[in-house]
Amino acid sequence: MLRRAMTDVDVKLGLQIIRERIQKACLLREPELQCIEPTLVAVSKTKPVEMLINAYDADQRHFGENYVKELFEKGNDSKILEHCKDIKWHFIGHLQRNKINKVIAVPGLHMIQTIDSEKLAIAVNTAWAKHSPSDQKLKIMLQVNTSQEEEKNGMHPSEVVEVAKNVLEKCPNLELCGLMTIGAYGYDITLGPNPDFLCLIECRKALSKELNIDWKKIHLSMGMSDDFEQAVELGSTIIRVGSSIFGYRPKKTTV
Repeated sequence: MLRRAMTDVDVKLGLQIIRERIQKACLLREPELQCIEPTLVAVSKTKPVEMLINAYDADQRHFGENYVKELFEKGNDSKILEHCKDIKWHFIGHLQRNKINKVIAVPGLHMIQTIDSEKLAIAVNTAWAKHSPSDQKLKIMLQVNTSQEEEKNGMHPSEVVEVAKNVLEKCPNLELCGLMTIGAYGYDITLGPNPDFLCLIECRKALSKELNIDWKKIHLSMGMSDDFEQAVELGSTIIRVGSSIFGYRPKKTTV
């Protein structure tokens, strides 16, 4: 019954609606942010391959997965490999060091958004050097625990500059693309701008100033189904939307 309900979801219509909402949110941005077009990552965790293919047929190319096992299985699925040759996978879940090799072996891996420590970055850098036969760098983002909740992964905002500096100096096989946060759930936007989004923006400012990096080259991955419009308005360059595209997602306890 649940599988039938999921396949009844009109994925293409969902994508169309989200894209239209993104464009409207972009119009509310400050002038200096108008030139940055957000990338939509369709979060496909727990969803069947057929729904991903429907999204791909609607010109969606960036997909996000939270679980290593599921990313590996979908990335190597024969239907995906045959039909979605230009797919770009984003790993957006917690990455344990003993599962790095499985993630980087996924065909079409585009980015790991959840590097939460210098040790993890160095481990990924070493593994990528052994895996990649070319000089192509692996794109990564630093995950920041902006809400400072104990159950959330990510580094403290005060650690961002130092970790970024060490990644740039010690990880030649990685391309540091920006910062990512999940933030506290259920924030009431009628109270004003989400403090987690504002915190990530401040982290970008500090990174730009201390390491002399153009702020426009530091991407921000923030905003999900419930709050992506405000995130876009504040300058998010990558948003992660799942249920608003693919429908209700049952809870999953395994990784």
